[in-house]
Amino acid sequence: MDDVDAVQAQIARNMLTSGDWVTARLDGVAYLEKPPLIYWLIAGSYKVFGVHDWAARVPMALASLAVCWVTAAFGIWAFGGRAGLYAGLCMATCVGLFLFTRVLIPDVMLTFTTALAMWAFLRALDEEELHPRVWAFIFAASLGVGLLLKSLIAVVFPLAAGVIYLYLTKQLFSAQTWKRLRPLSGVAVALAIAAPWHILATLRNPPYFSLTAHSGPGQYHGFLWFFFMNEQVLRFLNLRYPRDYNTVPRLYFWLFHLLWLFPWSVYFPAVAKLSFKPLDRAGRTRLLALCWCGFLLVFFTFSTTQEYYSMPCYPALALLLASAMGNGGVWVQRGTRVLSAVAAGAATAAVITIFLVRNIPTPGDISAALTQRLKFYTLALSHMEDLSLHSLAYLRVPLALAACSFLIGAVGTFRAPAGRAFLAAAVMMVVFFHAARLAMVTFDPYMSSRPLAEALRRAPAGALIVDRHYYTFSSIFFYADRDALLLNGRFHNLEYGAYAPGAPPVFIDDSQFKDLWNKPGRSYLVAKESVLPRLEALVGDGQLNVVAASGGKLVVTNHPLGSDSRAGMIRH
Repeated sequence: MDDVDAVQAQIARNMLTSGDWVTARLDGVAYLEKPPLIYWLIAGSYKVFGVHDWAARVPMALASLAVCWVTAAFGIWAFGGRAGLYAGLCMATCVGLFLFTRVLIPDVMLTFTTALAMWAFLRALDEEELHPRVWAFIFAASLGVGLLLKSLIAVVFPLAAGVIYLYLTKQLFSAQTWKRLRPLSGVAVALAIAAPWHILATLRNPPYFSLTAHSGPGQYHGFLWFFFMNEQVLRFLNLRYPRDYNTVPRLYFWLFHLLWLFPWSVYFPAVAKLSFKPLDRAGRTRLLALCWCGFLLVFFTFSTTQEYYSMPCYPALALLLASAMGNGGVWVQRGTRVLSAVAAGAATAAVITIFLVRNIPTPGDISAALTQRLKFYTLALSHMEDLSLHSLAYLRVPLALAACSFLIGAVGTFRAPAGRAFLAAAVMMVVFFHAARLAMVTFDPYMSSRPLAEALRRAPAGALIVDRHYYTFSSIFFYADRDALLLNGRFHNLEYGAYAPGAPPVFIDDSQFKDLWNKPGRSYLVAKESVLPRLEALVGDGQLNVVAASGGKLVVTNHPLGSDSRAGMIRH
């Protein structure tokens, strides 16, 4: 898909082909925002399987499996086999894990390192543990790997949760606690993993130090300042520049977890009935999970946040839910009844929607039926506001499958004992996820520029220009496997690197575009259909020859294609 999905995939390819595993680059421009581990993992997958879009997703799939495994293993160790199975089931079939692993972001990998660190922390402290030194090492190693995934928050979350837990259990000032955790050797392990890349990135992207706390247009202070001060301190304070992000309203941020943990979130009231006294392994795990998710949610309450930022607390919530589900009781029964009613209501809504759109024609692709209400899509779920009744006509098959899934859930959980109800809920989600996958296929022309890239690969050679921001058409770069000039594109994620010493001259303005477009050589431009009037005003009527169109986006060229080339033109 366009946006961050293809960006991550292309950075990994650039690393693989250039041999520069330190500095991420897009279109030759230094991209200093994120740590490199996700790029390394994707590049490793390319090395094994070749450069394919599906190969880019292999590390994400493996990380998702790892998160489910560690959550289940943690639950088995803490609560026993049945509750541990429920913990893994909650993690594997919750909406949040499915939704936020459709895009190549490292948060699921961070979720794994955080969950592993929390489990290792508790096992290192457990008096019955025979190998506390090994678990202390795993704790430190998890922090080090996390630093290469999401930087400081990968350390802040586990350490803060651990300190709060130690304070509540009166172990914070115990010499035995620190003897088992081995903080000095742990720091050495974490630094041995994470420090080499940070040092190399600083040395290769000078200046090395800057004491300013101000971020603004045209300023370049090197890697170290941008990576730590701008991307973490100023971002937390909502003072980062460029401000190419938004934040979820605080109330929605908390309430959304009822959706992210669905269907298991219906059992949250049962969690309130649990004991959090650290009298046994189960109680200690519940208390740690409470500290873990509590700190993370409060942290993002006072920071800028996206919907998926809280993913590292999903295992903690899954452990609490699984403990309640394993204990049973009246609140679990009530939760099951609520789930049965919600599933029945969702099935009814899906059937009614199918009936309402039964006679609506569906020409072309879904992009023609969407209502684009937002100028910038700065939240993960912003595109949901584009949906209209007309657009749902393109989703008849996914809607029918979703109706079936909710019907399975409604029938399977109705007056069912706990075990059967949990199994029915899991089956419901598996079928629903398949429906969601089919819906994403329908959205592909709108969310991806792959058809345009394929048209470019078939077209005669020529210079490539992309209108505005790299992210908007990032899949063009991946599928066409080429760089491009960026028309008025020096803003947002590439702005900082654009001012680095030696940055490539890939940014052009309107006058440069007009000069290039009027030259004898062939040029191609990728842009949205909505900007054609502006472009025609620049170069004149009849100077934009359409090569391909898909999803409300176009490839145009400055000279008409010959008859042989026109035969390869496409429209989706």
